[in-house]
Amino acid sequence: MNNGAFIFLGTLLVMLWSWYGIVVKNFKDITALKPQALLEGGNYPAGRSGTANLGQLTYCANGCAECHTMQVRMKGYGADIERGWGRRNTTLQDFLYDQQVFLGQARVGPDLAGVGNRNPDVQTQLLHLYNPRLTAPGSMMPQYPYLFEKRKVHGRASRESLRLPDNFREAGLEVVPTHEAIALAEYLVSLKADTPIFESPLIPKPEPAPQNTNAPVAGTNAPAGTNAVRG
Repeated sequence: MNNGAFIFLGTLLVMLWSWYGIVVKNFKDITALKPQALLEGGNYPAGRSGTANLGQLTYCANGCAECHTMQVRMKGYGADIERGWGRRNTTLQDFLYDQQVFLGQARVGPDLAGVGNRNPDVQTQLLHLYNPRLTAPGSMMPQYPYLFEKRKVHGRASRESLRLPDNFREAGLEVVPTHEAIALAEYLVSLKADTPIFESPLIPKPEPAPQNTNAPVAGTNAPAGTNAVRG
C-alpha cells in the first residue's frame, strides 16, 4: 500500500498547524491587545502627539535602532534596572500605538525605553543629535548635522536656534533644527514607559543605607545638668 499521500498530508497538516500556532494566533492575540486601565484613571499607553509620531519615522529613517534597543530586561536578567534605564521591564503594552516597534538587537549606545525620564528636555536632546559630545563627552554616537540648518544671524539669534557653547559657535551663524530634528527630539522625550501596569509593576528605588544604630548616643556621658537626680 502506498502511504506517500498520507505522509505528505500529515506533514502538511503539522506544518500548517505549527504556522497557525506560532504566527497567526500570536498575531491575533497581539493585535487584540487593549490599553491598560489604570487605577488612578485613564489608560496606558495614552498615545503620542502627531509630532512625536513623525519623530518615530525619523528615528527609523536614520537607523537609530541599529545601535539602541528599547527593551528593559526584568530584574535578575541583566543590569538594566540598576543602570537606570527603566524602573520596570518592557512589555507589549508599551508599543500598543506604535507604527513600528524598535526592540533592537545591539546596544552600542544605551537602551532608550526610558530616555524621556532620564533627559526630558527637548533642547538637550537636540544638542545631543547635533553633536553628542556636547552632552556626553566621549560618546561614540555619530553627529546628525543634516537635521539642522546654519543661517546667518540678522541682529539677534532666533528663538529656535541651538544654545551652543562659545567654542562651538561660528561667527555670524546660528544652528536651527529642522522639523525632522524637532520631531525626533519630541519622540525621544516621549519614551518613558514609567507607568505601573499589572504585568510589570514598578520596582521601588533603592532606599538609602540605614544609619549605624550601634553608635553611642551623643551626650550620654556628659555631666548631669539641672535635671540630674540629686543624692
